[in-house]
Amino acid sequence: MASRDELIKYVTKQLVVYMETPRQERKRQRQAAKAARQPWLTHWFGIAPLGIAIWWRGRKEKKKVKRKQQF
Repeated sequence: MASRDELIKYVTKQLVVYMETPRQERKRQRQAAKAARQPWLTHWFGIAPLGIAIWWRGRKEKKKVKRKQQF
C-alpha cells in the first residue's frame, strides 16, 4: 500500500492539473470520454442483448401483421 506522503503528493498533483486546465478543455474531455463509452448492457453482456432485442421486435411485428390479416 502507498504511504500517506505519496498519496498526498498524487492527490495534490491531480488537483493542480485539474485547476490549471481551462473549463472548456475539461468539458471537451468529459464529452469525448462519454462518447467513447459503450452502453453498459453491451459492456457487461456482449452482443447477445442486441440480438435478443432485434428478435423480440421482429416477433412483435409479425404478430401485428397476422392480426391485420385475420380481419
